[in-house]
Amino acid sequence: MAERLAKRTDLEIVVSLAGRTKSPAPQPVPVRTGGFGGAAGLAEYLGKERIDALIDATHPYANIISANASAAAHQAGVPLMAFRRPPWRAVAGDRWTEAADVADAVRGLGERSRRVFVTLGRTELAALTTAPQHFYLIRSVDPVEPPLPLPCVSYVTDRGPFSAADDRALMSAHAIDAVIAKNSGGVASYGKIAAARALGIDVIMLRRPVPSTGPAVETVDEVIAWLDHAIASATARGTARGV
Repeated sequence: MAERLAKRTDLEIVVSLAGRTKSPAPQPVPVRTGGFGGAAGLAEYLGKERIDALIDATHPYANIISANASAAAHQAGVPLMAFRRPPWRAVAGDRWTEAADVADAVRGLGERSRRVFVTLGRTELAALTTAPQHFYLIRSVDPVEPPLPLPCVSYVTDRGPFSAADDRALMSAHAIDAVIAKNSGGVASYGKIAAARALGIDVIMLRRPVPSTGPAVETVDEVIAWLDHAIASATARGTARGV
């Protein structure tokens, strides 16, 4: 989305990142990093920077940020559109079970020792320590520091996108027999799902949180079409500045 919008000469684009990743992927537009101080802080920012439109393009599981964006946009009187990637759907050959949270996913592994590929955020891994009988292969963008107090754990630090072939090779090399993942949607991290299907491996999928209310679309084209309309309305009132 940023790449598409960066080509526009009629807009000033700012990408806001939460700051949880130490070395985020570079963006072709200005970037601000860090929280706003909740909905009130974001509303203040929108007014101070004279923002004309707000796009909520957060991760499908970042429901607190999305709720704050919705509240802030309402408070500041700024048009808001949420971009929500559609979830993956199980197809023939998938062996999925759903879990309410990470602790529920760990319980779903059972008591016998298993070899588990985990693709969660670094702040969500504590529940793994309640089941130390398993081997865990943990992949994250940044290193897990400090390492988890587990007897059998291995770490992979890497950034997607990940192909199905590469994930199949990784999972085969570590004799993985279960995967814990979020239903993120999109193509960048679908490789592990396709690989698990090919290998006949169980996938424990964390259930998506209930999204905040408000308008939402599922494609970048739809977001940009909405933005063009929102900016046209802002232009009619004055000068459209940013999003």
